[in-house]
Order: sequence, then structure tokens, then C-alpha cells
Amino acid sequence: VLPLGAPAHQPALPDAAPWPAPPTELTLPLRLGPRTDWFTPTALRTLTSATYRVSQHSNRIGLRTEGPPLERVSAGELPSEGMVLGAVQVPPDGRPVVFLHDHPTTGGYPVIGVVAETAPAAAAQAAAGTPIRFTLG
Repeated sequence: VLPLGAPAHQPALPDAAPWPAPPTELTLPLRLGPRTDWFTPTALRTLTSATYRVSQHSNRIGLRTEGPPLERVSAGELPSEGMVLGAVQVPPDGRPVVFLHDHPTTGGYPVIGVVAETAPAAAAQAAAGTPIRFTLG
């Protein structure tokens, strides 16, 4: 038996806990690789200069984008590979998908880059139509 002393005063609970609103715009810092060689130089410029939007088809697996497709050098596919959180995969339609916490393996599509590890949290909260910019960094 250990003496604990008098019970402490319990602080009042807030009526509502503060919670950040979903972002009105996403800027996703991107490190290129491991499969940038699967894309044309024009595709790399497009990725970092165009404005994409969050697709209504996004979910907890991936943030799908709407915007200009990225042109590939080769139409071939890869063996499935493991991915890290924030990997940016480009499926056959050419529109980048940012993989979130419940992401699968690549499924044979190349990963053009990986967003900074702080970015997926905001990406997961973004509503359909939110503008997205990919920046190198």
C-alpha cells in the first residue's frame, strides 16, 4: 500500500478541443526518386510547375490528383515494390497519387518522388478540389 495524498483538483475540460481546419491549399515538398528516369524532362517540369487538385476519389490509402498527366519515357511496368509513406506513384493515367498511411505496394507503377514526412498529415485532411503544388525540397 502506497500513500498517494489528497486527490488533485481536476482541470475543467474544454467545450471543444482546438483542431486545425482542413488546408485551403497544399504545398507538398518533394524529393525526386527512385524512378524519375521513367519520366520525361517535361513531366518533371509539369509536376513542379502545374497546380493539381485533390480528386474526389481520394481516400485513406492515397490522395489522388486531378491535373495535367505526367508523360513517361516507357509504357512498361515494374515488379511490385514496397513504398514509404508519402511516395508519389504515377499510374497509367499519368496523374500523381500521394500514398498515405494505409498505402499498399506500388502495383507496378513508378514512384516519381516522395513528399516530406510532415506533408501526409495535411494531405489526409484535404477536401476534394483543394489546390496542390509540388515543390522540390
